[in-house]
Amino acid sequence: MYKAIFIDIDDTILDYIPCCREAFDAALAVIDPSTPNTDALFELFFSISGRLFSEAKHGLHTVAEVMELYPQEFCERAGYSPETVDPFKHAFRAAWGMTHTLVPGAKETLEALHAKGYRLFAASNSFGHLQRSRLEQAGVLHLFEDTYISMDISYDKPDVRFYEEALRRCDLMPQDVLMVGDSMTTDILGAQKAGLDAVFFDRRGEGIKDEEQEGLKVISSLPQLLTLL
Repeated sequence: MYKAIFIDIDDTILDYIPCCREAFDAALAVIDPSTPNTDALFELFFSISGRLFSEAKHGLHTVAEVMELYPQEFCERAGYSPETVDPFKHAFRAAWGMTHTLVPGAKETLEALHAKGYRLFAASNSFGHLQRSRLEQAGVLHLFEDTYISMDISYDKPDVRFYEEALRRCDLMPQDVLMVGDSMTTDILGAQKAGLDAVFFDRRGEGIKDEEQEGLKVISSLPQLLTLL
């Protein structure tokens, strides 16, 4: 039925929390190599970035703005000087581009989909070069025909224009493509508004809260996707 699959990256292919912690520890070591309380600081950082990215999903910020806001707010609230913001930000991004912890079953599922002849495209909100680096480090970049990343496309998910531009680039119609992702807002609702079918990867056990989405296909592990196709 489908010719291609758009797949989100963070918390769908790559495990966001351990990747985030790895990049955070590397960045913190640059501005404060002697701090003993990294767990508390990471909790602060994670709460700030989580809130800002959630706000971005609802159009309050662009992803590019969030990338600038959370290092600044973290350094301020953690009591670091303004001079630490840029070193922390640059160190985090550099380390982020090397993080590649895979979600369980991700590589095997991508390989199986590729072997079945599906055209695979990564669809993510972030910096293109960093996301491609991470996929390459994880050993799965070669399985994707292309990567559609918000900072390259100029639109953030769930903006319909993100999906419209991705469809234009791969020369496919909405009915030809299935979107798979872990975010109901950016991945599922955004894709549906653009006319794509979608599968919700509910790896946190959130369930379907919207009555209008009761018929939505849901998986709790990526290999389950193979049984739906």
